[in-house]
Amino acid sequence: MVRITHSVASHRRKKRVLKAAKGQWGDRSKRFRHAKESLMHSMKYAYRDRKVKKRVFRSLWITRINAACRACGITYSRFMNGLKKANILLDRKALAEVAVTDKAAFKKLVELAK
Repeated sequence: MVRITHSVASHRRKKRVLKAAKGQWGDRSKRFRHAKESLMHSMKYAYRDRKVKKRVFRSLWITRINAACRACGITYSRFMNGLKKANILLDRKALAEVAVTDKAAFKKLVELAK
């Protein structure tokens, strides 16, 4: 009888986990068990935060549009409502870009929204 070990697979798995945990602090990058646990958490955070990122950016765009609107003497909600009624189909990302880079064009949009 030959004793079957899984050493090749085990070493590969451990190597893969430790390589992925490289750059983490202390035992998280040195010991397999700590590294594996740390990676599991980091993967959960990565998955969750890919969704959160979209929310964060949307709120940033809204903040930028709101600041530009108030400089032109109109509130954000009135501005967005005006754009909708004027049938101007620009998304918040594009509006925020215009608000930051081209003040004159944004003032024209405000006039159209009013």
